[in-house]
Amino acid sequence: MDRKLAAILAADVVGYSAHMERDEQGTFERLKRGRKELFEPEIARHHGRIFKLMGDGLLAEFSSVVDAVECAVALQRGLAERNAAVPEPEGIEVRIGINLGEVIVEGDDRYGEGVNIATRLEQIAEPGGIYVSGKVAKEVEKKLAFGFESMGEQRVKNIAEPVPVFRIRLADPPPAKSLLSRRHWGSLRWIAAAAALAAVVLAAGWFYLGRQQRDLPVAGTGVPKIAVLAFDNMSGDPGFGYFSDGVSEDIISMLARSPDLSVVARNSSFAYKGKATDVRQIGKDLNVDYVLEGSVRKDADMVRIVAQLIDSKSGEHVWAERFDKAGADPWGLQDEVTGKIISSLTGEMGQIKQAQYRDAWGKDVTKLGEYDYYLRGHDVFMNAQSRADNDKAEAIWREGLAKFPGSGLLKIKLGWYHFQNVFNFWSNDVKHDVDRAVELAREGLEGDSVSPHVRRLGHFLLARALSAQGHPEAALREAETARQLAPYDAFMLGNVAATFVENGQPQKGLEWIEDAAKREPGQEAVYNYRRGWTYTVLGEEEKALASLEDAADWVDVPLLRAINLVRLDKLDEARAQVKAALAMRPDFTCATWASSYFYSDPKILEAEVADLKKAGLPPGPPGT
Repeated sequence: MDRKLAAILAADVVGYSAHMERDEQGTFERLKRGRKELFEPEIARHHGRIFKLMGDGLLAEFSSVVDAVECAVALQRGLAERNAAVPEPEGIEVRIGINLGEVIVEGDDRYGEGVNIATRLEQIAEPGGIYVSGKVAKEVEKKLAFGFESMGEQRVKNIAEPVPVFRIRLADPPPAKSLLSRRHWGSLRWIAAAAALAAVVLAAGWFYLGRQQRDLPVAGTGVPKIAVLAFDNMSGDPGFGYFSDGVSEDIISMLARSPDLSVVARNSSFAYKGKATDVRQIGKDLNVDYVLEGSVRKDADMVRIVAQLIDSKSGEHVWAERFDKAGADPWGLQDEVTGKIISSLTGEMGQIKQAQYRDAWGKDVTKLGEYDYYLRGHDVFMNAQSRADNDKAEAIWREGLAKFPGSGLLKIKLGWYHFQNVFNFWSNDVKHDVDRAVELAREGLEGDSVSPHVRRLGHFLLARALSAQGHPEAALREAETARQLAPYDAFMLGNVAATFVENGQPQKGLEWIEDAAKREPGQEAVYNYRRGWTYTVLGEEEKALASLEDAADWVDVPLLRAINLVRLDKLDEARAQVKAALAMRPDFTCATWASSYFYSDPKILEAEVADLKKAGLPPGPPGT
């Protein structure tokens, strides 16, 4: 076992998850530029080497502690310069820690207390700050022009003795040799600004660097295959391996219940435990498209779980995330964190589905299979902002159905096209669209060889369409069936919860909404709409208005506010909300509302329409 003295730089993005949730694709596009224009050049210019990527953090090694400190300052100043050029919410901040100490050399990796202290210093640094150990400060204080502020002796995790800590005063003028060259990123608009550092921090950034195209299976069952490796126990306590294994097993169990994936059994994937094996070789051995690997650290009541999804064909990282959670119950922490990992990977908004979209769009039309047609149309469908957009999805699915006339998958997706017209107030004939959605769902579910993926989509659609058709008992049964088929699909659960709100069980609907919201934190505005609507049905006006305050920018949101304001005798405010809605959709009327909200109790809809009339919404055709 070799040892050496090295300066270790640890860096970590502040609030990475929130930035990624804003715009995944825009974030990834900026990863390439950030990697090439800031972090790799600066670390290389200062004679450093990145030796580990951990979720949204990195570790770099320098033979000179002076170079390590100069590099850290250059990086923070470079980020500050870029932040000044964009709106505040789009700026990024990082924490950096630096330590000088002995490290254990194992191949390209580095271990030991020298690394651990750098990581702990990064964790206690403030956003945008650089904390260094006393060894670093003593070594460079007379060699650099930077000022150092003592933070006293700090007790850090897993280190027995207190560590003298110093903060670099970035406001001090830098020496000429450490000035960062004034590079700009052209006309880029930072939609999700955490991407800049994440280009190096996250291996996910490599996803766009020449991703290889490959054919997906056809015949509607072409769901991707994934292997979950045993997560590494990084806690320093071999006895804690039960917890890291438990996390991996939980993820396997949850993924196994996802109709959108095929999961390799534990016995096969755990065979690689403790072995240094190339992910691409694992992909070949197990015949999988993706490999999920990760690590678990536990210190006192704090657990950190890092997970990384890797394309097994190219070896590139598709996604990575770090989850930190405190609490005394390790099993509760395990359940919560693994649930978040599952929701990040699976379902309609998951990382794997996004990767599939890109694969499908990268193919020549002559090579498209049934599953590719589904993916292409579904990508358009999920992002549709108008009837015209929805019609584009329909055209793709109809083209696919002409090529694969027996496809239950494409029939069900056409059913979803009809229901989306109704749900988004785009329908010219609501009854026809609802009836057609039910017909196509049932046609798609016919036969004995329907895949789990198709069954989930079909029962999900039937739950919503049968409710709109006026069959509450059947709709509620379909909702329960859909959940049984995909219990961890947050997107589906959040949507199908509406079936309970519409059919006399709003409290249960609210429970499903909250359950889904925990697994899909990036969609808070959508869940606020769902909460607000449910509280409206429950007659809890104050709670409804509180939820709708930060809800999605949809036309029905100001109208729901108007209903609740009328009920609180705040007519002027209600009329203002109606005006706001009409500014979004000038043709919207009470009849429009009545055509797309469905309740088994007609009095609920009658009351809503009456309140909207009081608030000034035009009635529409006679009889409304």
